[in-house]
Amino acid sequence: MKHYEYFNTLLPHLTAEHEGPVASVITPSAAFGYASAQEAEAIFAGEEPKPVYARMGNPTGTKLEQALAKMEGGAGAVATSSGMGAVAMVLTAFLQSGDRVVCAGGLFGGSYAMMSDTMPRFGIVTEFFDVDDFDTIEASLSSGAKMLFVESVGNPNLRLPDIRRLAILCERYEALFVVDNTLTPLIVQPLKMGADIVVYSTTKIVSGHSAALGGAAVFRGVKEEGEKLAGERFVQLHPFLKKGRAAMVMMAKKRAMRDFGMSANAFGSFLTMLGLETLALRTQRVNSTVQKTAQLLYDEGVKVRHPSLQNHEHNFRYEALFEDGCGPLLTIDFDTKTEAFSFLNALKIPVQTANIGDNRTLALHMASTIYRDFDEESLRLMGITPGLVRFSIGLEAPVALAEDIVAAWKKRR
Repeated sequence: MKHYEYFNTLLPHLTAEHEGPVASVITPSAAFGYASAQEAEAIFAGEEPKPVYARMGNPTGTKLEQALAKMEGGAGAVATSSGMGAVAMVLTAFLQSGDRVVCAGGLFGGSYAMMSDTMPRFGIVTEFFDVDDFDTIEASLSSGAKMLFVESVGNPNLRLPDIRRLAILCERYEALFVVDNTLTPLIVQPLKMGADIVVYSTTKIVSGHSAALGGAAVFRGVKEEGEKLAGERFVQLHPFLKKGRAAMVMMAKKRAMRDFGMSANAFGSFLTMLGLETLALRTQRVNSTVQKTAQLLYDEGVKVRHPSLQNHEHNFRYEALFEDGCGPLLTIDFDTKTEAFSFLNALKIPVQTANIGDNRTLALHMASTIYRDFDEESLRLMGITPGLVRFSIGLEAPVALAEDIVAAWKKRR
């Protein structure tokens, strides 16, 4: 098992104080006063660790950033207004027109839309490959692609990347390796596996309560020797390298957040920290429940898909690399949308919504909602079939969940 006892001890204290107000203080101010002209100059130069202006971050968000960086073992973090804000910040801070991004595996619909439609409008081209297409991924990286982007678990296709193998390729060809770890906080620690940047939609599992929209990017430390960002392909970033180990944080804030304004608000950061305190407890509970529920459904003949089941193509990787689970998702496939709708409307426990990672079990038909605007080729690439239903398992009892799902399955026709 992962170090849940370590995180159960660490996380509640990262967001609390031992003197004065125990809970994190919410600082809603948009602007901050400087003690002198000299201090203002030092703050804007990044030499004085005090807030510049709320668009560049606020003290409550700083508390969250410090906690997330500690949790991931990073040199620093930047909290954003949403998970998509975190992805947009990373892309716009580290890439420019003419650059190429490689995406491996399935992607959340918003990420796919940004990569396939929005970024190309600004001259950044994305190539999409299967998560196991290592030869083609390597060929693209060797020919100059500057970034590889993967999800720790494909949402919703549930394919599992070999993060360590992909990290080796990125190091070999000096490409930035970005892992969206939204589904597997604490379970997968990408920075320790060779990733350069980890992104989160903290709206999901980190918060757990559907009350706070937010995102974050966590960055590894800049190396004194052998730093890939010091190469010619990243020449536009060289002025920031003198900022030291946490230079990537400054790159993100100065090259993206300052101009695009995807900054987190103080109240959202406060609510996110409330969820973070119980993350380890919830993670252990949910991932145990997902595996039990998947097996119970499989035994009842439900067409359920989850990597813990032996009929999944990445079951071997799940057993080897995801010993504590792979997040809250499982899917059930139906022959038609009509069957899927009938099934969903017969469920008693799950909430039908587009969110995931909630304390409650959630369910949604994919093709008619999040993925309704994509063409057939895109749907095939992301593993979206006409009858696919995605579940995000919550804190409920696995037997109760399975009984409800099986009952609805039997009523689907």
